[in-house]
Amino acid sequence: METVLTWGVPGGVLSVVAIGVYDVVRQRRRRRTGRTLSATYLDEVTAMFYGTKRVQLDHQESMSLMREEDAQGAPPRTGVDLDRGIVVLRPGTTGRPADGDR
Repeated sequence: METVLTWGVPGGVLSVVAIGVYDVVRQRRRRRTGRTLSATYLDEVTAMFYGTKRVQLDHQESMSLMREEDAQGAPPRTGVDLDRGIVVLRPGTTGRPADGDR
């Protein structure tokens, strides 16, 4: 039992390095982009020791699932200028309100 505890942390570090090397080789062959397996593993190990890391990972996951709104930099698809009495409709609109506009 003592041997397992002694080699637990170094074994974990060596496994992260081995997974990282595997990820680098795999990404170069497939030219993949995105999150690597070693980064995910390291985040999960860090979250095991720091509760705030788990909160950060959960927040990142929830933000990745949210859709982008018009207020986040995209020009609005429709616009109403009450002062001039003009309504602007841009091509590509379906005429249906977005989920947040109902």
